[in-house]
Amino acid sequence: MSLPVLVVLVVFGIALSVAAVHFTGGTTTATLAGDDQALARFAEDFPDEKPGAVRLTADNHAAFLDLGPQRCGIVQSIGDCFLTRIVTPPDILALTREGNVVSLRINDFTWKGGRFVFAGEADARALVATLQNNDRIREAA
Repeated sequence: MSLPVLVVLVVFGIALSVAAVHFTGGTTTATLAGDDQALARFAEDFPDEKPGAVRLTADNHAAFLDLGPQRCGIVQSIGDCFLTRIVTPPDILALTREGNVVSLRINDFTWKGGRFVFAGEADARALVATLQNNDRIREAA
């Protein structure tokens, strides 16, 4: 088989594989339908926890659940699945709030955190207040 024909076949095969993954839903990002879905998904991994308030991000890709003093549950969409974590102040490497945006970096090699935009500033303030006992927190007015 000549080299040009082989190159065309390989390129076509890769393109076909990428298209198959895309059209079968492999490139979709999961979203949370609401508080109840976030609570249910968190309960699957942490059935003994009793979350309080639920704070959804504006894009519905993450939810933060109050678990009591200085404990926060997280449900975050990763691809078409959800990742869950419990975060406490010792887990936090950096936490900043600017208006309704919270940037969180945690000491976990499987998930480093992210930048979360809330619909209102009150949710961002409440999240920071939950994890406030940490000298590495910076808030901007």
